[in-house]
Amino acid sequence: MAIQLGTEYGKINISDNVVSILAGSAALECYGLVGMVSRKQLKDGITELLGRENLTRGVEVRRENDQVQIDLYIIVSYGTKISEVAHNIQVKVKYVLNEVLGLHVDVVNVYVQGVRVSS
Repeated sequence: MAIQLGTEYGKINISDNVVSILAGSAALECYGLVGMVSRKQLKDGITELLGRENLTRGVEVRRENDQVQIDLYIIVSYGTKISEVAHNIQVKVKYVLNEVLGLHVDVVNVYVQGVRVSS
């Protein structure tokens, strides 16, 4: 199901896949993030890090009424403050989706699935 944005020139349909890729890419730029993990861990394997080609598996886009909600499943670096990393990811994802797509994101939920030593 696509997100519809209305402009003075007409309607724009943005697929959830595009929103997922942009949100995942924005999150990966944040300090303290080791990587994204699958939101379906029991099915896909326990906390397997996803590469850039599979970012959509670690991001869930939901729409309730006219609100857009993003869920991110991540692994943070050992020795970083988890709450600060999660907050930075929330701010970055909201900013990127607003600037690139003009999409107002109401909620960005960050689910920390583990802590690893970054290489």
